Amino acid sequence: MYTDYDVIIIGSGSAGLAAGIYTSRAGFSTLIMEKKTMGGELMNIQLIENYPGFANGVMGPDLASAMLEQASNAGAEVEIGEVTAIKSKSGIKTVRTDDQTLTCKGVILATGSHTKKLKVPGEEKLANRGVFYCATCDGAQSAGKPVVVAGAGDSALTDALYLAKLGCKVTILGRSLPRASKVLLDRAEANPNIEIKCGIKIESIVGDDWVTGVDYEDTATGTKSRLEVAGIYIRIGMVPNTQFLEDSLELGPGGLIPVNENMETAIPGIYAAGDVRVNSPAQIATSVGDGVTAAMAIGQYINSL
Repeated sequence: MYTDYDVIIIGSGSAGLAAGIYTSRAGFSTLIMEKKTMGGELMNIQLIENYPGFANGVMGPDLASAMLEQASNAGAEVEIGEVTAIKSKSGIKTVRTDDQTLTCKGVILATGSHTKKLKVPGEEKLANRGVFYCATCDGAQSAGKPVVVAGAGDSALTDALYLAKLGCKVTILGRSLPRASKVLLDRAEANPNIEIKCGIKIESIVGDDWVTGVDYEDTATGTKSRLEVAGIYIRIGMVPNTQFLEDSLELGPGGLIPVNENMETAIPGIYAAGDVRVNSPAQIATSVGDGVTAAMAIGQYINSL
């Protein structure tokens, strides 16, 4: 059967690029589609220290660029475009964007996730005016100023350490005890420019044209306070980018995609890899493994048609 491509991969983060390398090397015509920036969330990570093979760590954009070049060298095509729907009929998968419709034999969903919002007063009003979601992207706008980092996981502490290097006085506000890895927590606690406050509920972000403060409550005592800062970096978790699939697939809790051990969804020929799947550890290394698993499985599926 004729299709535009053998495989269309939606998303160009670590899972999507790994899948693209494998499907292209296996001889399948492959298109990698990305909604925003090629490289996905890797482009927003300053330093990755737990990816095997890099003893001194690797910059996220550098890793993304190398993987993208490898996929392109293997024969994968790349394209910027937002997928709005996927359909499967008689073994042919149809991938629709705002301006085109493409067909393929198999799809790998590697759309990743985006940062969860606090949903408090002032957040939308002051977006990009002191309210940010990525220190690597926007930290320079707060250099040398006092800031808040909302969250207490690995992403939050990584952003806090980065902002401290820019001369910021950083206050980490977490709803619970830090959930970050010990090495990051030890670094943050040892940094004189970082203070960690736990058991905190952020109630609002204040300011007229720019952030001037953050109102919060100590959940243990009920005490309400205002912290005067010039910015807030929100890192409280991620939301899977699966909204466009609501009419195509049955999604699991939180919008995650159920898959089997081969990363296959309930629809034959459609696979999911990385942060978007149920029970993902949400690590770059495991996302790469997911992408490889999905690529090998989709190859077997296509060969069986």
